[in-house]
Amino acid sequence: MPERDSGGPGVALIVGAGVATGSAVARRFAREGFTICATRRDRADGLKDLAADIEGLGASIHTFASDARKEEAVVELVEAIESTIGPIGVCVHNIGANVRFDIGETTSRVYYKVWEMAAFSAFLFGREVSKRMVPRGRGTMIFTGATASVRGAAGFAAFSGAMHAKRALAEAMARELGPKGIHVAHTVIDGPIDTPWTRELMPNLIAERDWDDNLLQPDHIAETYWNIHCQPRTAWTFEVDMRPWAEPW
Repeated sequence: MPERDSGGPGVALIVGAGVATGSAVARRFAREGFTICATRRDRADGLKDLAADIEGLGASIHTFASDARKEEAVVELVEAIESTIGPIGVCVHNIGANVRFDIGETTSRVYYKVWEMAAFSAFLFGREVSKRMVPRGRGTMIFTGATASVRGAAGFAAFSGAMHAKRALAEAMARELGPKGIHVAHTVIDGPIDTPWTRELMPNLIAERDWDDNLLQPDHIAETYWNIHCQPRTAWTFEVDMRPWAEPW
């Protein structure tokens, strides 16, 4: 098991705490006694339901509205957490930007914005959090990826480019920081996640699958994240891919 401060597990920072994977990861770590710091770009009011869930578990949560693409905002957020809440023991970067445009219709603005959201924000948090973890000689950082992290697809030039960059960042960090006691991992979420958004946009896909467990379940993804955190450092995983059993690949 990873080392923990004598005062408790510390802080789990969830960057991109949406209603599916991000919230599920927050709840999973909260059940183990972590203080949760959850952030998303829009108003922190969007985290009210998650806050109620965490408090219902008897754990503590702090919510933030912060733009992960802005360097000054990221620097200030990490400093505020470390100085007023506690040491960040786990950081999960859970921001993507899945958009579809044919290459001829992909504007420079779209390409740059997707890169900012998925790749640049990962760099900013990776840099700022690792600067705190390295002196302590321990910590876990997990970067959420997608199919696009390892395979480009027609119509997804912007998304694939950004997610490939995010994976490369995570790999470089893992090689650099692993010998310093920091476990850096990357996950490939290869398939649709069970959310209201997925069910609304993919009704035909859902209808074709006449079994119940045909989509990735956020709570099961979160369990994998917890298992990554718990790995002994003699056998750390860098990358794990997840897909529902029925997903063709």
